[in-house]
Amino acid sequence: MKIKNIKNKEDITLSKQEFVKEITNIEEDFAKWYTDIVLKADLADYTETKGCIAIKPYGYAIWENIQKYTDEKFKKSGVKNVYFPVLIPEGLLNKEKDHVQGFAPEVAWVTQGGEEELEERLCIRPTSETMFCTLYSKWLNSWRDLPYVYNQWCSVLRWEKETRPFLRSREFLWQEGHTIHETEEEARNRTMQMLEIYADVIENLLAIPVLRGKKTESEKFAGAEETYTVETLMHDGRALQAGTSHYFGQNFTKPFDITFQNREGKAEYPYQTSWGISTRLIGAVIMAHGDNRGLKLPPRVAPIQAVIVPIAMHKEGVKEKAEEVYEQLSEKYRMEIDLRDQVSPGYKFNDWEMKGVPVRIELGPRDIENGKCIVVRRDNQEKIEVNLNELSEKLQNILEDIQKCMFEECQSRVKEKTTIATNMQEFEKNMNENQGYIKAMWCGDAECEEKIKELTGAKSRCIPFEEEHISDTCVCCGKKAKNMVVWGRQY
Repeated sequence: MKIKNIKNKEDITLSKQEFVKEITNIEEDFAKWYTDIVLKADLADYTETKGCIAIKPYGYAIWENIQKYTDEKFKKSGVKNVYFPVLIPEGLLNKEKDHVQGFAPEVAWVTQGGEEELEERLCIRPTSETMFCTLYSKWLNSWRDLPYVYNQWCSVLRWEKETRPFLRSREFLWQEGHTIHETEEEARNRTMQMLEIYADVIENLLAIPVLRGKKTESEKFAGAEETYTVETLMHDGRALQAGTSHYFGQNFTKPFDITFQNREGKAEYPYQTSWGISTRLIGAVIMAHGDNRGLKLPPRVAPIQAVIVPIAMHKEGVKEKAEEVYEQLSEKYRMEIDLRDQVSPGYKFNDWEMKGVPVRIELGPRDIENGKCIVVRRDNQEKIEVNLNELSEKLQNILEDIQKCMFEECQSRVKEKTTIATNMQEFEKNMNENQGYIKAMWCGDAECEEKIKELTGAKSRCIPFEEEHISDTCVCCGKKAKNMVVWGRQY
């Protein structure tokens, strides 16, 4: 990009126009806009390994903040972290029939070690239920050992045919929790507890409202009795499954012969759960909050919460004062100071906006003379004059307000893009004209579910915990309805 020497406000505006030309307009081509943001905001890059990305420092810092917040919540709830092997023997994977059938198309296999052909194929971890199960079987003896509430932060590999950075990569980062419990009630409680932690992470950290609910039979996790989900709605009206929590019952503990001596001294099978979120949450942040200026980050997850941009840095005292303010603020906030002398202030403004930094602090000679600075919000571009001696306190209030406003903006979008349908004519019309969530009644028949998908491209997102009675009949077949389902096209 050609860098101009910006001398006035008009030049800054022109530079901004030139800067954002490198981003596809969000309304013209959302998919291309998304990819542009990933690359231009310096989050990730493509690699020579097809379908796999390199997460760059700025993108990884977002994941670290998600990981830190989530891990603290986990540990407060009694979760302990472990690490298990990335390679799983084929025989082990095959022990749970539904599970292996569900993952078979996505499994990558290792058939050779060094120059030797392996006697048994090893799959590269697509998920770790089977590995956890075989070790739980080895470790568990008595009801006194329970519960096992373990989680690992790791990467998994799934041979996806179509990939998109963060949203769907062949290798991606995630956490997977695996627990076993003495009673069904205890396991079910853990399933819902983890779902609520995910909802907290997504709403309070990422400022994205979620829809909580239960997956239909055809959409549940392979091998689970029940799958629960937190669904999110992106800027373009498509849904993104942001996190899932599964109740397995004894579907894995029986084939893996995981038993324990119960309180009566008899052998019994424990009850199991599994739950996970991944780096697709970074994709969710991009698509829920970004705009034509680039990335827009909620302050709580932003690697840099505020950046100081000195104006006329060559003038006496400007650089020194900026550094002084930086030292004061960096004790409380995640800060950056932009001391680059090879680019103009206008370029810096645009660059930090592209990266979604919530607040920009402009500090020039006149500001210093008056004991003030200009604080610019990334979310709404509001400029606020703040006294330097009040900056630390004011910044806290501004960041909290940005977090709140970003959540409310997404909330409003969800409301606008949620419609009701009582028949297929309404369903198709709503999906084509106002892509988003559609609330509609369903008879419970998988054939109707599949027909809706074929006709509209919409899949069942979930049976929400708070169901509404829209009508008495199924939106597809007209038979007696069993549940209200939220539908939507997905990523």
